[in-house]
Amino acid sequence: MNTERQGFWGQLGAPDRSRLGSAGRIKDFAAGETICRQGDPATHLYVLISGVLKVSTVSPAGQQSLIALRGDGDVVGELASALNGERTASMVALTDVRAVVIGHDKFETFLDGCAPAARAYRLMSARRFSATADSLSAHTTTTGAQRLARLLIDLAERYGEADGPGGQLVIALPLSQEELASLASTSRATVTRALHDWRRRGLIQTRTRRITITDPGTLYRLSGRDR
Repeated sequence: MNTERQGFWGQLGAPDRSRLGSAGRIKDFAAGETICRQGDPATHLYVLISGVLKVSTVSPAGQQSLIALRGDGDVVGELASALNGERTASMVALTDVRAVVIGHDKFETFLDGCAPAARAYRLMSARRFSATADSLSAHTTTTGAQRLARLLIDLAERYGEADGPGGQLVIALPLSQEELASLASTSRATVTRALHDWRRRGLIQTRTRRITITDPGTLYRLSGRDR
């Protein structure tokens, strides 16, 4: 895997991974398990070793929004302690997840004593900030269907698998149309129409918990994104 696509955990060498694991504890979460809830005390963070989790929030009016997926060795839950000491979002395992659970102070001590880990963490944070800025910019310059196309491309690049010699990409994540709409900052109606149109044109195939991009090149062009 290209280093630019690796998360924090993937950029650590074996000795540093061992040190980090010893400073915290390694814990497994089953798919569908709640890892933490919005409003809980923020006493620790999670370094993802494997798997994907959902990050969601509930507004004061009770509206739930899926705001991000995290995987690929990401660090999650690291900001809540610095903000107000409470979880600002809930996290649920989308797939089986293995993570290092470590207190904030111990994690900062680990970074202070490990220059490669500190660099990896800064890179991860910079990429996340850049992705957030790109998403905000896209919201004002693209349609909902374009944002959905970009989302599917990004999911395929991060979590997808190649399927056969034709360049097909499989996204095997249990995401509902409502969740896709939330991630793409569009309506469920837009998602329903776009997926129906793309299926009709042979660009994608959909099954329960599975989207296959059968024509990545055309879907990329529809996203309005420059290569």
